[in-house]
Amino acid sequence: MNPFDIQTYDFDLPPGHIAQYPKSPRDHARLLVVERSNNSLKDHVFFEITDYLGNNDVLVLNETKVMAARLHGVKEKTGAAVEILLLRPQGDSWSCLARPAKRLKPGTIIMFGGDKLRGEVLAELDFAGGKLIKFDRYQDWEETIRMVGEIPLPPYISRPALAGDEHDYQTVYARETGSVAAPTAGLHFTPKLLDQIERNGTEIVRLTLHVGLGTFRPVEAADIRNHTMHSEVYELKSEEAAKLNRARRAGKRIVAVGTTSVRSLETAFVAGEGFVPQMGETGIFIFPGYQFKGVDALITNFHLPKSSLLMLVYAFGGISLMRQAYEHAVAGDYRFYSYGDAVMVI
Repeated sequence: MNPFDIQTYDFDLPPGHIAQYPKSPRDHARLLVVERSNNSLKDHVFFEITDYLGNNDVLVLNETKVMAARLHGVKEKTGAAVEILLLRPQGDSWSCLARPAKRLKPGTIIMFGGDKLRGEVLAELDFAGGKLIKFDRYQDWEETIRMVGEIPLPPYISRPALAGDEHDYQTVYARETGSVAAPTAGLHFTPKLLDQIERNGTEIVRLTLHVGLGTFRPVEAADIRNHTMHSEVYELKSEEAAKLNRARRAGKRIVAVGTTSVRSLETAFVAGEGFVPQMGETGIFIFPGYQFKGVDALITNFHLPKSSLLMLVYAFGGISLMRQAYEHAVAGDYRFYSYGDAVMVI
């Protein structure tokens, strides 16, 4: 198969396979283990991941926290309904995805939660539906959006956000607010399971990548090499980089939880230096042919067709083997996408 042809990353998925609610308890989701050494597929429950993690492993978690980034408001002059998705701060304003975008011209005033929050459209941005919006009450910003916003569930979850999603759509180790979507591979871990993993001798390293809209948008270019990723903010702190470098020198296996952790680790790895502590933006686009430098195993969810996330997984596990894994998951009634089941590629 042509690794650069967008059709290589397409597959049929019955709508009933798309998870609408999370598994409870979290660690009772299913887990498909893909072993590259012998091309095998093994069915498990997620808490059995402890069978595959030990004292020769380092588990890397993304500590980002999902913000209440979806805001429903009305235009001040007409009362027409408006929906805003906060993407990332730009100075004292925000890059946003808005709808209906065509009717939100610069100068338009939008009111949220009655008079709790006021936004002014400053400019159009260079992507479909993109707007730069300046909000008032910026000093108590996090408290304000908690009052007027809601957790932005992905569009393939065809129901309104519920009160429980504020908890369910966060990892139990989320610390740094800034994402518009959860790093979903981490949703399967419970505090008890993480404690057990550490007791088994696995070291845990934490980093941050704030998940943005671009990560989940389908790749539209017929030749995927022509796709441009939206950049996302990430940080690897010095003490965490030091742990990773010690692990590398000791010959330990680095296990990334989620494609966001993979992208951060591969960005932070510098040939001849190892993992370098840094904070910045990454637009790294990983697809088949990429040579991985900082990741040895991957835990992730099942991803959208034609998405950059699926391309990363195919790059890591191999196109043929991962296509087999996805076919196995569909035939075996695995649950897909954000609230779905998990796959571990070793």
